[in-house]
Amino acid sequence: MVILAVIAAGALFQIFFGDKTVTGTVLVPEPAATISSGEDAIAVTARGAIVPWFPLPDEPELPTLPLSEPPKGNRLAGPMLQQARVLGAAPAALRPYLASSYYGESGVDVETTAGIELRFGDASQAAQKWKSAAAVLADPTITALDYVDLYAPKHPAYGGSGHTLPPPP
Repeated sequence: MVILAVIAAGALFQIFFGDKTVTGTVLVPEPAATISSGEDAIAVTARGAIVPWFPLPDEPELPTLPLSEPPKGNRLAGPMLQQARVLGAAPAALRPYLASSYYGESGVDVETTAGIELRFGDASQAAQKWKSAAAVLADPTITALDYVDLYAPKHPAYGGSGHTLPPPP
């Protein structure tokens, strides 16, 4: 009986006074776009969080959302959130070539620095749509175009000849 009491007392001691080490993980948001530009630019994450305290990278510049100032609150909604989700899914290799995003008649459109319009529709399957866009932009048989339609990511459509593709990174 004494042995059982000692074991119980030891267990209680360990529960109440034992090692209480706590480890934490800090998740740093990765900006996907900005609101405004220059010194007034404010970072926006792919999930639509507005993080005005976050330092923006010098290079490459992040694409801008068509807002002159952040919305009230700390999150984007509606078409702006769709744009942030699309931009957040962009592969790192393509990010230096992205200039801006807007929400047009066809949904989310991203404009490259070369002026080529990438038409996403909505943010669903954004990663797959970016893979399709990268495949079209990397195709050596295509030397100039105006748009890439990514509504059906397995069958992207493209056309035009007004913009020359940028050189690979």
